[in-house]
Amino acid sequence: MSNRKLTWRHLKALHQLYIDKRTEAKITDNAYIKNVLIGQKKLIKYKSGNVKILEANTGFTAFYEQHFGTDYLRYETFLREQNLETDARRRYTEDDIQTLMFIAGQKEELVQNLSTIRTFSSEIFKGQGSKYLENKQGLKDAVCKILGIADFPEKDPKNLQWRFVVDCLNPRAVVLCENIAHLKNPWKAREQNIELWYVGGNNIGIIDYISPEKLSKPLYYSCDWDYHGLSIYSRIKEKLRLKSFDIGLLLPDTYETALPVNSPYHKSEWNFNEELSGLNRTHFSKEALQLINKLINENKWIEEESLDLITVMTIQYIPKNV
Repeated sequence: MSNRKLTWRHLKALHQLYIDKRTEAKITDNAYIKNVLIGQKKLIKYKSGNVKILEANTGFTAFYEQHFGTDYLRYETFLREQNLETDARRRYTEDDIQTLMFIAGQKEELVQNLSTIRTFSSEIFKGQGSKYLENKQGLKDAVCKILGIADFPEKDPKNLQWRFVVDCLNPRAVVLCENIAHLKNPWKAREQNIELWYVGGNNIGIIDYISPEKLSKPLYYSCDWDYHGLSIYSRIKEKLRLKSFDIGLLLPDTYETALPVNSPYHKSEWNFNEELSGLNRTHFSKEALQLINKLINENKWIEEESLDLITVMTIQYIPKNV
């Protein structure tokens, strides 16, 4: 349900529906609530004679407990623990809250290598642009409060390289991620004993900090399926080969999420002048090569975040007896 695009205001109202069976909050501006919960599933209805009030319909309680309850309590607990306001006036998106949780979990690393606000925004709030935090003062204030800083510096530190890890005591597998999206839901990975490392951009030097013991585990790479993401995979594969280790590439579970290369905030382009866009074909399986060629021919790419990482890992990749 990553496409539900709920804000904290929507989540608060759904929780009120769960507790009180009714709400006067105006939440039909959200397409998921209006089209899915009210329209398709009919789990929420307008009160008879008063369209300003929404009521929980049969089946809403069970659906809420399955799809919203755990997330809501986790978010509310986090906001309270960080002394951040939890009233419905907060304009945090669900992704904003997950990102704030990620920031809190990686606080020491972020403060030690504090970047400018625009670098921070473009890297940590991936896909929102470098001016995202500047344009959301309340969110910026929350970030500064969590980090314990008055403001961001005017210059980036030299050789900026963040070490973001979702540790596991006894990982069944290790996944190196190009983007931090999957690291924003650490509880899901830990429940399955999957350790996640962020190795995006020029951050592949972090591999030197992964112990040989963990490198000997089933090792996979999760990335954007575009030229940039796949070329990073090749560099990682070569780097690990020199250490006598290997890594597999996680394949998207659907092509339906493929996007045009000229999507907003997407800067990686295919090189049509070279075979396979210049990628080393020996690094890829037959299935991967077929997908890459299809993406190149249609000038599309697949975003890493669209991959259901935990489902793909637990069903297709992790050995049953590891």
